[in-house]
Amino acid sequence: MSNVQVILREKIDGLGCEADVVAVRRGFASNFLIPTGKAFEATKANLRHLKHLQELRGKREAEELAAAEVTATKLRKLKLTLYLSIGGTNKAFGSITNSDIVQGIKEKTKLDIDRHAIKLDKPIKGTGEFEIPVRIHPQVEVILPLKVKAEDERPEKAGESSED
Repeated sequence: MSNVQVILREKIDGLGCEADVVAVRRGFASNFLIPTGKAFEATKANLRHLKHLQELRGKREAEELAAAEVTATKLRKLKLTLYLSIGGTNKAFGSITNSDIVQGIKEKTKLDIDRHAIKLDKPIKGTGEFEIPVRIHPQVEVILPLKVKAEDERPEKAGESSED
């Protein structure tokens, strides 16, 4: 099969952003990208419209960066505490994962963070204080302080799962 060049109208994961000229398989372009309005052929006439698409892309990227900065400011103020079940021999039952951290952030700040944004090398299987990098945007990264305490140290009040 041969490749054709198309101009993307919107951001497509793994392919590119709007105003990108990319080479894709002819079938992918004619059966999916063009009919769904996600791209159009890269003809001379269509390449003239590229400047307008680049302006839209610049505006969208600026808005995304501004939103990421606001989220980063909220995360910098957050002091997150999570609880882990510990047995009699100080062995952890379970671990703290990206999903647990996302859930703790959501309960405390109402922010929706993608679990892939949290750069945790491996699950946390012990108590202590940790610094968790959170990449909100390619240009914005925050270090989130996290305290992991034993379950028996949890306050008795209901709903205090992520309280400091």
